[in-house]
This record gives sequence, structure tokens and C-alpha cells, in this order.
Amino acid sequence: MLSKSAAKAFFLGGTALTSAVFLSLTWDTFQQIPARTNAAALTDSVKRGKHVWEDNNCMGCHTLFGEGAYYAPELTKVYERRGPVFMRALLKDPAAMYPGQRQMTNYHFNDEQIGDLIAFFEWAGKVDLNGFPAKPTLGAPAQHEATPVSVAERPLVFSQLCLTCHALGGVGGTVGPKLDGVGTRLDAAYLERWLNDPLSVKPDSKMPKLPLDATQVSQLVTFLSAQKTQEVAQ
Repeated sequence: MLSKSAAKAFFLGGTALTSAVFLSLTWDTFQQIPARTNAAALTDSVKRGKHVWEDNNCMGCHTLFGEGAYYAPELTKVYERRGPVFMRALLKDPAAMYPGQRQMTNYHFNDEQIGDLIAFFEWAGKVDLNGFPAKPTLGAPAQHEATPVSVAERPLVFSQLCLTCHALGGVGGTVGPKLDGVGTRLDAAYLERWLNDPLSVKPDSKMPKLPLDATQVSQLVTFLSAQKTQEVAQ
């Protein structure tokens, strides 16, 4: 059994040790905060974008960093998932992106506000959240009678923008027609006219005129033209 003096020394020593461990862990935590919060990327545009997010109560419908409402999509990784082209087009005119469907309210953001919001989401997506939110697990591509054959590299804008409405290889949206074999059905000249201005080709088209630059259009034409179909032997 400890004597009174030994018990006192044990208590004081234990207190000092645990306090030192606590202070060390606290110091280490504060040292990691700048890198984990992507603090170096907190530009004036990012800060203005945060104010736009808060002033328009975006959290009333969306979730960011796990907090908010669940009426609309979770946006922590939206920059990685959708990319700036899709985000700019949607924020500019939500109805044009999803005609006749449930859509976001048009807040009539100007170009500067849209740029600031995109900068804010880009910053948010690079905050270290220990793997949150988890990447979605996509199902295996559906089996088709025709096997898609592609010899072109898939452009980033295709994955972030086109797959929102269209599907390829069983993965993607269902708003627009499937793109399997589109290179067999449509030639490059038609695809280029369509991507530059769908309404000039088909006035009643539900596809909006997307904010694509010449390089992106060229990449998409090359990729889509390569989507040939090879009939499966019976």
C-alpha cells in the first residue's frame, strides 16, 4: 500500500504526464489544421463564394461537410464529381439543364458570383475529411447486344457533364439517349454542329447549349466518333 507521500507523488506525476500528452496532442492537432482544411487555398474568391452560399441559404436544400438538408444533392465533392463546366451551366440556368424536371431555383447569379461559388466548392472538395463522403459504388455496366468499342481517351468534360444526362456502357443518366454506338449513327460534322448549338440542329431539343470551348468540343467529337458498335455473334 502506498504511503501518503508516495500516493501524492503518484497523483502529481500521473497528472503531469497525462497533461503533457494532452498538450502534445492538442499542439499536433493545431499543426495539422492548415493542411487538412486546405487553408492555403482560401482566396478572396473562395471567401466570397462562402458568403454567397450562406446568404442564399443553400444549406436549406443541400448538404456540405455532412451538415444541411437532404432535399438536394450532397455537394462536398461536387467539383470533383461534376466539374466547373457543368456547375457554371447549372448555376446560370437550372431549368435549361433539366427541362421539365425537378430543378434548383434560379437565383440569377451573375458571372462573378458563379465563379466565386465554383471556387468555394473547389476548396471544399480538397479539405481532408478522412475519406468523407465515400465515393459511390457504381454497378457493373449493363450488357448490350452491341459491344461498345472505343479507341479514344474519355475527356474529363464527358464524365463530368455528358454523363449527367446520357449513359455510356450502362453508366450515366437517363434524361438523354444512350451514347453507345453514337459514332456509328452520327458523323463527326453532325456531332460538332450538335455540341456547338443543339437548338440550331433541332429547335425542339431538350439539350441546352452548353458552355463548351472549342477544345472541349473537339475532344468530345473525337471521343464520341470513336464509339462504334460491333455486333455480337449469335
